[in-house]
Amino acid sequence: MAHSPFARELQVACLAVQRASIVTKTMLAEADKGSTDKADASPVTIADFASQAILISAIRHNFPSDKFVGEESASALRNDPALADRVWQLVSTTQLHDTESEEIVAAPSSLEEMLSIIDLGGNGEGAGHTRTWILDPIDGTASFIQGRQYAVSVALVDKGEQKVGVVGYPNLHFHSTVVHEDTVDRDGYGIMLSAIRGQGTYKRPMSKERLQPAVKVYNVLARTDTGQPDLAFAESMESPYIDQRLHQVVRERLGVTRPVTDLWSMQAKYAALVVGGCNVMVRIPRSPEYRAYAWDHAGGMLVYEESGGMITDLDGQPFNYGRGRTLADNLGLVATFPEIHSTVLGLAREIRGRKVEGGMKDNTQ
Repeated sequence: MAHSPFARELQVACLAVQRASIVTKTMLAEADKGSTDKADASPVTIADFASQAILISAIRHNFPSDKFVGEESASALRNDPALADRVWQLVSTTQLHDTESEEIVAAPSSLEEMLSIIDLGGNGEGAGHTRTWILDPIDGTASFIQGRQYAVSVALVDKGEQKVGVVGYPNLHFHSTVVHEDTVDRDGYGIMLSAIRGQGTYKRPMSKERLQPAVKVYNVLARTDTGQPDLAFAESMESPYIDQRLHQVVRERLGVTRPVTDLWSMQAKYAALVVGGCNVMVRIPRSPEYRAYAWDHAGGMLVYEESGGMITDLDGQPFNYGRGRTLADNLGLVATFPEIHSTVLGLAREIRGRKVEGGMKDNTQ
């Protein structure tokens, strides 16, 4: 893979995600994670800001012409010098134990530069069809604060299509075959999943050293003794945006008997599909106006596709990442293996259509 297209981008992204993941693990050991609140009421932590600074700094150092779309802006830090100092202390003291790797990731040289770098993502609207890095410094901040599953993700998008995806899962054991909120790698630094479009998905353990060797991930559709697909769903049972009543009907119509894997982090659900034993994810929004943030899916979606999965929106269309901060062209999603995707998609469309036409009651609160 050394001479393949996007090999350099992959290397930089992997090192950046590894360094950012180490920052988040460092903060997990502290009781006070410095959480604040954003306009959407989700918690933001020192680790969020530090992680975004590390990701963008590394990528900008190597690809200075590229654009960024990130979740956080530095406005809260500019209004709170003490909080900014805590973030800077974390960014400036966290290093990989490998000189060559440290030179590649190139951390900010001052607090003011760090704030400007964070704003490159938080103020970024993307660049249409030019090269843009979409990143989430911590996907699942609420679960991160509780010491559960979360992710650090980055994806290179060009002409609206993901080309490189890297996602770090700092709390996921390398040998895990099930992704669970409370099954946590407390001694290590978790795993990384990465992919270049057309070249498959790879998994490696994360550490403070140089990048560890990666192994290719191969996924096949599990079947029961009778030869029927043995379906296992990845879900967000507490999501306020998703219609869980319709999801339940989809599972019932498919004859699913296995319990769902309930995960808060969107990117963690992609890990469940790739290495955690799940093989279906459906997202039917409550509102037809709802559009997902691009950073909740970028990276993990490509990793899933390259592992053998197929994913479309509810119209059966691929996802367009060239529309800025949201997936403005795409409503909902269906992710599963290619051989059953059309069946699951058709069922999801039928059930959603019945609700839209007034044929179903929504009993969710």
